Amino acid sequence: MSRILVIEDDLSISELVKINLELLGHQVITAPDGIKGLAMATQNRPDLIVLDVMMPDLDGFTVCQRLRQNRETNPIPVLMLTALSTTKDKVAGFDAGADDYLPKPFDIPELQVRVRALLRRAGSVPHSASLPEILTAGEITLIPENLQAQVDKRIEKLTPTEFEILHCLMQHHGQTVSTGKLLEEVWGYSPDDDVDTIRVHIRHLRTRMEKGERKYIKTVYGGGYQLVAEGFTKDKNGE
Repeated sequence: MSRILVIEDDLSISELVKINLELLGHQVITAPDGIKGLAMATQNRPDLIVLDVMMPDLDGFTVCQRLRQNRETNPIPVLMLTALSTTKDKVAGFDAGADDYLPKPFDIPELQVRVRALLRRAGSVPHSASLPEILTAGEITLIPENLQAQVDKRIEKLTPTEFEILHCLMQHHGQTVSTGKLLEEVWGYSPDDDVDTIRVHIRHLRTRMEKGERKYIKTVYGGGYQLVAEGFTKDKNGE
């Protein structure tokens, strides 16, 4: 049974999400605003947070940023659930640190699929019973139990989504991994070609891994992304 925190100021939506996630066997607690939500996230350390964006006092983007800045809550997957559905809004959500983004109004089955996918990916966090093996290729080593990557002697802390993307690219290093394959393997479902989702997370991953001139992730235009585990120094490697 997973512990899920729902941070939502609309009581009817909060109850709708709570009831339908409890039907799947999860333990669900709710917070009516961002301030209480942050406190409950720190106190309860849930396995997943479902986060509204448009809330009084403290909006969801700010809540997500603070969750990611806190060592205790940084690894927790965040699903943003919001009426803001433009591409710009989605990019803002991912930039704030969200792992997935579901616009309102939403279908309950889709919410359940997104939650299952996020919880499956969170199987690499410390309280999981089974951990994937550590993978090493070239200058990169994955450390699953800490959601870390060693990159050319540096240790970088990753979010669950960043870890899963890098894990997928490591499995196919030297090969092109399509955006569709990344969505299917990392998010666990195959929506329409959601390039914004992939692009923002790849940008964050590059920021953590590529501190100097050395690059590790190539954009294959029209194809996807390719991990070069030994690194390369080409300046224009795409976004």
